[in-house]
Amino acid sequence: MTSLEKLIKKEPKGLVARAAKFSEKAHRGQKRKSGEPYFCHPKAVAEILTKWNLDEATIAAGFLHDIVEDTPATHDEVEKEFGKEVTFIVDGVTKLGQIKYRGEASKISARTKAENLRKLFLALSEDLRVVFVKLADRLHNMRTLDALPHNKQRRIALETDEIYAPLAYRLGMHNISGELRDLAFPYLHPVENEWLEKNVPEAYEERRRYLEKLKPEVEKILKENKIKPLSVDFRAKRFSSLYSKLLRYDMDLTRIYDLVALRIIVKSISECYATMGIIHSLWPPLPGRIKDYIAMPKPNGYRSIHTTIIAPENKFVEIQIRTEQMHDENENGIAAHWLYKVHGDPKNGKMPLPTSRLAQEVQWVQQLRNWQEKSESINTDPDAYINAMKIDIFKDRIFAVTPKGEVLDLPVGATPIDFAYQIHTDVGNSCVGAKINDKFVSLDHELRSGDVVQIITQAKKKPSASWLKIVKTTGARDKIRAALNQDRKSIGGNRAPTRADIKITAEDRLGLLKELTAIITRSHIYINDLKTVTHPGNNFPNVKVQCETADRKKLDKLLLKLKKVRGVREVGYTLS
Repeated sequence: MTSLEKLIKKEPKGLVARAAKFSEKAHRGQKRKSGEPYFCHPKAVAEILTKWNLDEATIAAGFLHDIVEDTPATHDEVEKEFGKEVTFIVDGVTKLGQIKYRGEASKISARTKAENLRKLFLALSEDLRVVFVKLADRLHNMRTLDALPHNKQRRIALETDEIYAPLAYRLGMHNISGELRDLAFPYLHPVENEWLEKNVPEAYEERRRYLEKLKPEVEKILKENKIKPLSVDFRAKRFSSLYSKLLRYDMDLTRIYDLVALRIIVKSISECYATMGIIHSLWPPLPGRIKDYIAMPKPNGYRSIHTTIIAPENKFVEIQIRTEQMHDENENGIAAHWLYKVHGDPKNGKMPLPTSRLAQEVQWVQQLRNWQEKSESINTDPDAYINAMKIDIFKDRIFAVTPKGEVLDLPVGATPIDFAYQIHTDVGNSCVGAKINDKFVSLDHELRSGDVVQIITQAKKKPSASWLKIVKTTGARDKIRAALNQDRKSIGGNRAPTRADIKITAEDRLGLLKELTAIITRSHIYINDLKTVTHPGNNFPNVKVQCETADRKKLDKLLLKLKKVRGVREVGYTLS
């Protein structure tokens, strides 16, 4: 009986059991590409979350994560049946599922796109449990990827390797990160994978047999020194990380000392160091190959001692020494922190730590801080801005998306102009309008995380001095000033261009703005800004267009053309 089945049996009317029944009924009749019932997928996701020791709300969300998107069940039904907490997690997973990573060439590097998308995932999630469910969902999908068409396999594998595996690693979930990379490797590097499958198993087996002989000697020397390890086992290096290491060593397997490593788990930190000293007294360490990740943990919280010794027969062997708590945290990362720490284990009669205290112990917080731009000042006190569930470190950042799926990192309050300049200086300079999620907005509109932003440009357009009061990014401000200075030089510095503010009252209809802007552009008048002001209950919104011209004859001709547009009631302008 699996851990999930035990949980459901223990609480047959509990939250998880009810979510299982609801999910099975909602997905009834649906099939996966493999031909198996679709319910197998949410059940597998819930099982993974159970193994990670997550709370019941998260496990229930695992059962329900595809409900709203793939079945007739609605958001309101889920909330009525399971409450706001579970629904919040389900909504978060659904939202993340709508964001696709595309690796095609663009002006933004693949590395930057991947990093920004990882940040977007965290910023949109708000609750870490959303990320846990999404990782469990991706893990099971990767385990069953062979059922999909080849083109989808590669796209999903690339997304997994560049987004999900690094994200799991950031959260200290080494085991999950490693498995995701290994599952993606054959689809991304089929030739290299074939080489590894042909050449590595024999080397693996040779190392394993050697360590089988070494293991009793290690246990014996530890026992003689009154240390009883909780376990002594082997850890084979994963194909994906092995291949990366082989590239640095001319594909020479004999130079990979941790092909199969000996892992010793003891009761305490003091026993970790004592174990290392005892082993070194019998077998000398290889100079420069002792790594103390207990005294100096990795940024994502990984803790262990690694040492490479010169063992019998002059074999080089890597030994990893850690406590049981370290091992659990190294395997499952922040998920291991989720409910209890060792000193908060109910078995010991102690309550879990408050979430604010937990935050202080989560090492990856520092890594998230490093994601912030160096110029941004942030509060260094974790209690002030983050707890174990919430990811508020991005409260001063938003992550907007181009129509091609590229994610741009901007400060809160950023406008379409900031967005345009982040893409390219020429795009910013020639910006005349913007559409957010397929709706026209003014250029001073504040962007929100997840917005899909389309910048509308006009040839030979120049930025307006008024933009300096709108933009939030230093980069955009500097580029606007540079363009304005260049423009002033070109006209001798005698005067700044004067402008016209055109006000159009028209019947609200599809295609109106497109038709109006087309007429203005054909009149060789440059648009600085465009706003639509709609009043509740009024079908005749005001369209305000700021243009870079003070030529009255030109403007009068333009007004005559605009008045002929279907639905236009009034047109006028003022000079400024």
